[in-house]
Amino acid sequence: MTTILHIDSSILGGYSVSRTLTADIMAKELALHPGARVIRRDLVADGALHLSDAHLAVFQGGAVTSPALGADLAIGGAYIDDLFAADIIVIGAPMYNFSVPSQLKAWIDRVCVAGRTFQYGANGAEGLLPKGKKVFIASTRGGIYTGDSPAAVLEHHESYLRGVLGFIGLTDVTVIRAEGLNLGDEPKAAAIAQAKSQIAALAA
Repeated sequence: MTTILHIDSSILGGYSVSRTLTADIMAKELALHPGARVIRRDLVADGALHLSDAHLAVFQGGAVTSPALGADLAIGGAYIDDLFAADIIVIGAPMYNFSVPSQLKAWIDRVCVAGRTFQYGANGAEGLLPKGKKVFIASTRGGIYTGDSPAAVLEHHESYLRGVLGFIGLTDVTVIRAEGLNLGDEPKAAAIAQAKSQIAALAA
């Protein structure tokens, strides 16, 4: 049975374009894979804590000093289990201040773990996640950061996600992009329509 991991990180709730697009991607993937199991992670409503000195102490063999820390460590471990279980991973990733939301960065910090999702060897870093997993990123941006845009130099968003996902072995990445969302009603509508058309054309 196919397992799909659905991750959202936008703080905008019902006003979020990235959440709209991940919902559309999920609907398409569920149509392509009837009966698929879904793992849902809303990193805003129920996210893990940012890494702290207490986390690092436990990672290095120290004691778990509070029930809250223990519960949070369990969430981080579950995030890694999600990735190993999933055949398809759908990530909602709005651009905040030229990069990903801190909620999504916190998730990344919890799944990039040496010995679990990557390792260093004679040839450098090697991702440890099994091959064949597909990733779909719903990328949303207020401005234009592609092509000849002067703002392209500030793009540390999709490039960062592709890099960090590849680092742990997730290299089959499709980006569904809607950008220019803050440039007026018409550019916004056109960008969303283009993204939805790309989603409709997805194949198994």
